[in-house]
Amino acid sequence: MNAAAGAVPPAVQMRGIHKRFGAVQANRAVDLTVPRGSIHGIVGENGAGKSTLMSILYGFYQADSGQIAIDGRPAVIRGSDDAIARGVGMVHQHFMLVDTLSALDNIMLGAEPHWQLARARRLVRRRLEPLMGASGLKVDLDSLVEDLPVGQRQRLEILKALYRGAHILILDEPTAVLTPAETDTLFHTLRGLRDGGTTILLITHKLKEIMALCDQVTVMRAGAVVLDTGVADTSLDGLAEAMVGRRVQLGRETATAPRQPGAVLVAAQDLVWRDALGVPRLDGVSITLREREIVGIAGVSGNGQGELLDVLAGLQAPASGTLAVGGDSFDAGHWLDPARARALRIAHVPEDRHRRGLVLPFPAWESAVLGYQARPRYSRGGWMKQRTMQADCAGMMDGYDVRPRNPLLRSSQFSGGNQQKLVLAREALPEPQVLLVGQPTRGVDIGAIEFIHGRLRALRDAGGAVLLVSSELDEILALADRVIVMHAGRIAGELPIEQCTEAALGRLMAGAALH
Repeated sequence: MNAAAGAVPPAVQMRGIHKRFGAVQANRAVDLTVPRGSIHGIVGENGAGKSTLMSILYGFYQADSGQIAIDGRPAVIRGSDDAIARGVGMVHQHFMLVDTLSALDNIMLGAEPHWQLARARRLVRRRLEPLMGASGLKVDLDSLVEDLPVGQRQRLEILKALYRGAHILILDEPTAVLTPAETDTLFHTLRGLRDGGTTILLITHKLKEIMALCDQVTVMRAGAVVLDTGVADTSLDGLAEAMVGRRVQLGRETATAPRQPGAVLVAAQDLVWRDALGVPRLDGVSITLREREIVGIAGVSGNGQGELLDVLAGLQAPASGTLAVGGDSFDAGHWLDPARARALRIAHVPEDRHRRGLVLPFPAWESAVLGYQARPRYSRGGWMKQRTMQADCAGMMDGYDVRPRNPLLRSSQFSGGNQQKLVLAREALPEPQVLLVGQPTRGVDIGAIEFIHGRLRALRDAGGAVLLVSSELDEILALADRVIVMHAGRIAGELPIEQCTEAALGRLMAGAALH
């Protein structure tokens, strides 16, 4: 694995990497070469082995066999300390920050240059200021992390890695929680780091990001590398087919005739909801949902979309407003609760599957009945019918292609895409009239996206209504029959899908009028 004489050695070389977890072969003879000063994408379906491979490079796991070289020199990486010593840093999808500490304290935590805290802070700040200037990673060092917006938290994680001497950065799904504007800022930063000599390995499900940002891309499937190429030599369709092993259809379905929505199933009028500080997150929102229709809610994250889902699902009661569901009416003083919503055949797939959709330590069969455990099918005289629950969970796994098909496995042990399919199966299988779904494909691989889109369309075609909140404009344009844009807690505009373009929606998302 030595570099040829006179040649610049690659930043990373991994050869013949094997890794097994019990019966699961996570990596199979993986070879990876990453040139110095490049942005290298690593893509694959959930469970393809990409995160395992990067965890081996960062020392979270040790390979069963194989070799690693950093900058042309053999490297034995037994833990993250070894990786950091070799100049490898990793920014995780779920940030590894202490919310109650300042940004400065988070950066020096575990790497304090002096035992006196005040002096340590002065020394770290002195090093950070030129580093922030050179990298473009501007962060308010004195703010508590809990007060920082998501984009600054991400910059803080990258800055922390660079402070520790990283010249090789691994980024795991870095845009999963970013707005489009924050994503653009991140990409600008990453290009600047690359041009300054930093090597970046990018794990992502978003193929557009690979095409827009990366120099090279490696595609993994079933633990092995199936494609390794320059981005200029491939395409979105080529990457998608390599990932899944077949052609994938993610665009808008071809309609043979205009779809006619049916009767109104839900009508909400003048909804107002305020947060704990009294700030209105919903400010006079009115919306109707009809049979045989998918209504998309577009908008930059944090403009009231999540609060709208919560109010309609009965998780929050508004300060004012009314709601009509079939023949039932509700006002702010007598709002529906989640149990009543389920009785009215309103189902809810929350935006955050970890915090609100699953209990991660529970086995899958328990997560698969959350909220429905009191149904006579599952409970008699206060006793749960575990065999029935487990059998139904197995049926959900078959019908929604949840892998592995093991109802006894802990919910936390499934990949993100399979967790999402399990939550969707739980909410969609009772055949609701209305499905409220938030970010249905966040952190989900391309094959699972195609599957989930198909299930949402099937529910609509069976006569239901779907309210879809997504931060991905491509997803809104592919699925929705009608699009509502929210800005600052209000409805900024509404368009039939035929009039929707990214430019038109973008103007509304920014709070500007169309004309």
